[in-house]
Formats: sequence, structure tokens, C-alpha cells
Amino acid sequence: MDARRATRRARGERLLQLGIAAGDVILVGAATFLAARGNIRVPVLPVTNDINTIATSLGLWVVVAWMLANVVRGTYARAHVGVGTIEYTRVLGASGFTAGFLGISSYLTKFELSRAFFVLLFVVGVPLLLGWRWSARRIVQRLRERGHLLTKVLLSGSQERVDEVATVLRREKWLGFQVIGALVPASGFVDTTPAGVPVIGFTHETAQNALASEADLVLFAEGAFPAPVDFRRIAWDLEGHNVQMAVVPSLSDISSGRMAMRPVGGLPLVHVEPPQSLAASRGLKRTFDLLGASIALLLASPVMIVFALLTKLQDGGPVLFRQIRVGRDGQLFECLKFRSMVVDAEARLSSVSHLNKNAGGVLFKAADDPRITRIGAVMRRFSIDELPQLINVINGEMSLVGPRPALPSEVRRYETDVQRRLHVRPGLTGLWQVSGRSDLSWEDTVRLDLYYVDNWSIVQDLTILARTVRAVFASRGAY
Repeated sequence: MDARRATRRARGERLLQLGIAAGDVILVGAATFLAARGNIRVPVLPVTNDINTIATSLGLWVVVAWMLANVVRGTYARAHVGVGTIEYTRVLGASGFTAGFLGISSYLTKFELSRAFFVLLFVVGVPLLLGWRWSARRIVQRLRERGHLLTKVLLSGSQERVDEVATVLRREKWLGFQVIGALVPASGFVDTTPAGVPVIGFTHETAQNALASEADLVLFAEGAFPAPVDFRRIAWDLEGHNVQMAVVPSLSDISSGRMAMRPVGGLPLVHVEPPQSLAASRGLKRTFDLLGASIALLLASPVMIVFALLTKLQDGGPVLFRQIRVGRDGQLFECLKFRSMVVDAEARLSSVSHLNKNAGGVLFKAADDPRITRIGAVMRRFSIDELPQLINVINGEMSLVGPRPALPSEVRRYETDVQRRLHVRPGLTGLWQVSGRSDLSWEDTVRLDLYYVDNWSIVQDLTILARTVRAVFASRGAY
């Protein structure tokens, strides 16, 4: 591998890590200063000592302790910067460790640490750190999408598995993986794989090809090596050459929360928890839906009133569009939306069938549907037309987060695997909403919905809701 190129890449990664750490130092210092100088009295906490004097004497040590906790917890690890939730989890863990350390140290040394300072320090500091990490992540992802901070990836395995992995890496450009070539078994050598990945060598010459192609990472998929000992030899050959290695298991669409690595007798067994479709239909999610929908309906009511009046004044037609959709376990319900099309839109469907972007698919998609009204176009752009579905959520017919609510005509065309989407309540938003909306193909919509059904968690619901706000204001794929 070209030593100068490797040095430049390593320097760029170090600068990124140092930049994030510098931001943490500034924000921890700011939180300490605000907690010490804010002079905010917390009514439920007694005043122990002069908060300014004590906090000022502790300020520097608080910053040092918090930063050391971040380092020990691995919040600056290269593998977790810009992707996944582990970075956020470790930031929270480091903050909790710092809080525990300060509390226990004050107790053991009988130091009268101001309780108001202690509470304000973390009430202010933790959101600042998480917000900074989120902002830094957006910056890193934008840089990767524009061709910076890329990791050159060499894929090794059978042509079919190489293409599957390459498709994911090319689709998710924000991950920063640049596929530079593939290694396939000698028996199946071709110039390129069916998906267009150039084949540059054989799997039994992985180390030589990785060094010759200047790859940063070798991804081993199914078919990359016939026996475990072959992988071990490849690792020996790449030792000291600054080439990372990763194995893609023969699993797909399974969240990390359902997998756990448990070595048994030297075998790295991956234990997989059962699908979570039953948990996605029980009390915790229903309680979350009721509280969330009630609050959202209260906050959104002024906007809903305005657009209800505009819709009525536009052509005198009904404000709401009521349509039968298929809910959990195939039960039919009346889905509510603000009417965004002309009154006779259903009757005019055949006249616009030639505009369907998804010809031959289950869904009807038209970017320039002439049936959409002017007010309707605005509502669709920002998903305002879907706000009445909050009533469906409160009624228990829908969920805040879930698969897209399907029409009966669509369900009749479902294949066996797709029927699994009906195991949970359909959602007001979902992975399909935050991943491109109408820009997605039918296959991608199904894949995302099935992933959600099998890997449900309350944390995932909160993440999707947060991403929905961004997707709505970006208006990507909204028509």
C-alpha cells in the first residue's frame, strides 16, 4: 500500500477525532460555566454553599474528568464516528460515569458540592454533547457523500453475495464506503459481476490483491474462503499493512440489538433473538402511541384548522378524504387524510395511469399528478394531509410508527413474505417515510417495512420520529 496515501487517510481520521474531541471540551466547559455562573436556583434542592465559589474551584477538574470518561468509554473510536447508535450510547455512558465519580468523590471526601450545580451541569451538558455529536455526524456524512473521508473497500466472496453487499454500500453513500473491486473464487472468474463490480482477482490471493489495490478494508462475504483456517492465514498476511478486515455474516435485515456474539469453544457463535413483531403490538407501544398522538394532535390542531378551511374554501368539497385501508391482521379501517386531490380523483384514475412511475408494481406513483390541488400540493410536500391520521392512532387503528397503510387491492397482490407487514398496526410514519418516501421502489419499501416489523424497539420508534421531522422539512420524495 502507498505509505503516503495511508498516512494522509490516517491524518484525516485523526483530525476528525480531534475535532470532535475539541468540540466536546468546549461544550463541557460551557456547561460547567453555565452551571456555575447561571445563578439558577433549583427549588427542590437545598442550598449548601456558595455555588460560584465551589463550582469555580472544581470547574477544570470536572472538564478533565468528563473528557477522560469519554476517552475510556471509547466515544472517539473511528468505527463508530458517523454511523450507528453506539456513539450516542457511549456518550451517555461517559456522562453517567462522570456523574457517579463526582457524587462518590464528594461523599467520600465530605466535600460540600452544590447539588444545584451538580444537577444543572448534566442537565445542560448532556444535551449539548449529544447535539454536537449529531451535528458532527451530519457534517461527516455530507463529506462522505461528496467523496471525502472515503474507505476503499475490496469485496471477497461469491458473485451473488458480492453484488448484494455492493448494492447496500452504493445505496448508503453516507457510510463512506467506496467499492473498488471484487475477489471471486477461481471457478467463477469474470471481468465484472452482474451488478457491475470489477473483478480484480481470486479469493485465494486476497492479501496480495488487497495490497496491490491499496484497499483500506476487505469485506469477506459468503464464498470468500472455504475453511476458517484460510481466513486466519489471510489475517496473518495482512498483519502490519494497515488493512482492516470485516466479515459479512449470511444474515440480512437483522438489527444489532437482536444479535450477540458468544464464543463457545473457540467458535464465534452469533446468537439471534426472535423477531419482535409480537412486542410491536403490545402495551408499551400502545401507551407510547396514545400519549404521543394526543400531544401531537394538540400541538398540530391550529395548522389542521387552517388547512381544513383552505381546503373547503378552494372548491367547496369535503375536507377529509376517507379511504378503506388494511390494518393489523388484515382488519379493515377508515383511514383519514386531508383531501389533497380534486373531488372526483378516484374516477379519473384511469386517465392518469400512464403517469405511474411504478408500472407493473403494487403502488401507484405519479410525480406530476394533475388531480392534486394547489392546497393539496402544499399539504403533500410537508405531509400535512396525513395529520388527521393521528385520530386513527388514538382509535387504535394505526400506530405513530409502522409499515405504510395498504389498500385492500394492494394486499390482494401481496406475496407470502409481504403478508408479514400486516402483523403490526400500520404507521403514520415509518422507515419508508424517512428513507425516501415516494422515491423508493416497491422492493425497498417492503424490505424496510419487514425490517421494522422484525426488529421493533421503542428506541427505533423514537429515532424514526426524529428523522421524520427532518424528512418532512426536506420534502424529499413527497408527491
